[in-house]
Amino acid sequence: MYSASDLKKGLKIEIDGDPCVITNFEFSKPGKGQALYRCKIKNLISGNQFDKTYRSVEKVKRCSLMSHDYTFSYIDGADYVFSNNETYEEERLGDEILGNLKNFIVDDMRVEILFHNDRALDITLPNFVEMVVSETEPGARGDTATNVMKPAKLENGYEINVPIFINEGDTIRIDTRTGTYADRVAKG
Repeated sequence: MYSASDLKKGLKIEIDGDPCVITNFEFSKPGKGQALYRCKIKNLISGNQFDKTYRSVEKVKRCSLMSHDYTFSYIDGADYVFSNNETYEEERLGDEILGNLKNFIVDDMRVEILFHNDRALDITLPNFVEMVVSETEPGARGDTATNVMKPAKLENGYEINVPIFINEGDTIRIDTRTGTYADRVAKG
């Protein structure tokens, strides 16, 4: 258990059995009475945000979150199946957890999955992933100084904007945090 004085931004706590994170924190001490801790809290399961005020004598339940390393195995219908690197147990994740990140998952990718009471909450991919451009307009030679972008389709069908010097068959590096082009991978 945390005491109210332990609260701070980014701290993960449990409210009504759900894991939550404090997104904003304010301390106030009125002239008379107890100190107040005003928090903006986000539920990690539903995504709902709400305000809650704690008095200095109140206790807050600690959240038990675990994270494990997994490797992407295969796609089964709408589910992406990951294998635990230690126990080899499978974990199936769908669109509600993966969202747009599913476009950047490649074979044998190592990921980190966050759990609360054996329920998957979130997934963390490597910051960069390399993918091959399968379709794009022909590149213009020598026009590399400008910041002109063109659409390109990757091997998995995802569309991304790339600089005009990128051609079909080029391998590019994508930032998975933003979903944008990072750089071209040199041909070995």
